[in-house]
Amino acid sequence: MDKKDEEDIEHVLEPELGGEDETLSGQSQDVSGEIPSAPVADDATEGASLKGKTRAGTLWSAIERFSVQGVTFIVLLVMARLLTPDDYGIVGMIAIFIEVAQSLVDSGFSQALIRKTDRTEVDNSTVFYFNIVVGLALYAILFFTAPLIARFYDKPEVTPVLIPMIRLLGLSIVINSFVVVQRALFTIKLDFKSQAKASLGAALSSGFVGIGMALGGCGVWSIAGQQLTNLIVNVGILWILSGWRPKAMYSWKSFRYLFGFGSKLAAAGVLETIYRNIYNIAIGKKFLTDQLGYYTRAQQFGNFLSSNVTGVLQRVTFPVLCSLQDDDTRLADIYRRFLRLSAFVIFPLMIGLAALAHPLILVLLKEKWIFTAGLLQVLCLAMMWYPVHAINLNLLMVKGRSDLFLGLEVAKKVIGITVMFITIPMGLMAICWGQVFNSLLALAINTHYTGKLIGVGLLKQLRDLLPTLFYSFSMGLIVWGVTSLLSADWLRLLIGFPMGVAYYFTAAYLTRSSDLRELISFIRKK
Repeated sequence: MDKKDEEDIEHVLEPELGGEDETLSGQSQDVSGEIPSAPVADDATEGASLKGKTRAGTLWSAIERFSVQGVTFIVLLVMARLLTPDDYGIVGMIAIFIEVAQSLVDSGFSQALIRKTDRTEVDNSTVFYFNIVVGLALYAILFFTAPLIARFYDKPEVTPVLIPMIRLLGLSIVINSFVVVQRALFTIKLDFKSQAKASLGAALSSGFVGIGMALGGCGVWSIAGQQLTNLIVNVGILWILSGWRPKAMYSWKSFRYLFGFGSKLAAAGVLETIYRNIYNIAIGKKFLTDQLGYYTRAQQFGNFLSSNVTGVLQRVTFPVLCSLQDDDTRLADIYRRFLRLSAFVIFPLMIGLAALAHPLILVLLKEKWIFTAGLLQVLCLAMMWYPVHAINLNLLMVKGRSDLFLGLEVAKKVIGITVMFITIPMGLMAICWGQVFNSLLALAINTHYTGKLIGVGLLKQLRDLLPTLFYSFSMGLIVWGVTSLLSADWLRLLIGFPMGVAYYFTAAYLTRSSDLRELISFIRKK
């Protein structure tokens, strides 16, 4: 890497912004390639740089995601040892109905608030009251349709549990509707520290409740207790930490403006939720309940890395890219940097997870869950692309193309569901391979429109990601080959993990990877 490249990396996201209210101002940039300073308040402490805010936001968002999910992951591992695949299968049958309702409660309003540069208290209060009304209405629908949902699955052995479980877990819809605005306002400020405190406190509290109930012989009800406790504690802490409170005001004009942008994202979100959970419905309907349990555990392991990294990137990159929405040149540059950094982190994690899937499952969950390992290996190949999808889709929202966002989601889901129906008769493993195909196809579709908007299409993105793909897959093959010669599962993990880390970073260092240099710069710079 030459001196110019090094200087360019050192200055990524370096320009100064004004106070936090200007973070999403979208003001024009000067020809130097840096974002000019917004009007700076007299207090010098308000002049935080965009790079500093991005790094702090990324750090605390990552802390929130991985500390919380780490605690949750450990809790679920303990509970999985105490419970059965059938218990998790029952909860998996319900997941789609709860998650669709959650998507409708938000209705895309949080993204609309984040993107709106001149948001007011009227906007915030309007969204707050709308969310609560919708949450109550959706819970009522879920409560009265619970018997119909149970009848759909046609599994008499679980119906006595399924109906009350739907009604109990449905309360999460109402509970969550009380903090949509608070979360959006925290995100606008890139304040993930407060959200980390709330989420970690909720994870610890709910973990004690879930494990305690499982040890007490509550079975599947311990899962419900853990999930509801998590939400209640999280909402309570966010209300305490947030200085915002709803005002006695509502505006239909504000509603129409926010709904015009947010409704398309909401529709896309519902489609994504249905699509993501339709596999649970199909497996729950066509296969035994324990098969759904195996599949949902494989998803849990893969999501721990992939979805959490995706969540961190979506929350941090969206407000940052929004601040650059009127300068395509600068936007494309920062966008590509985010893309390369995300791949440099997530690709080796997912490939390494696939390489060590069998010993990992045997050590953590024991022999009764071994079928999960093969499913996990295949799902990792699909999930490794999720952060790339997220950044591409964020760009559409940044450019205000929620209509295009919705259109793409409809097209991709139609294709995905078609593939699912083709693979169902072939078994669970074929269903997972179908998801790999869908993920790669989605990459081609998403990047096509990214290319049209800012000139960063599929080929350019693949060229950016090619070195990381090489490091990751070669690392995975070496780890899998060496560890397969060992007999003890704990030894395979003990040797495989550090070997993979050492090889990956050594290969990147010896080939003078610009992504490694930028990652180090991003972490070190104050």
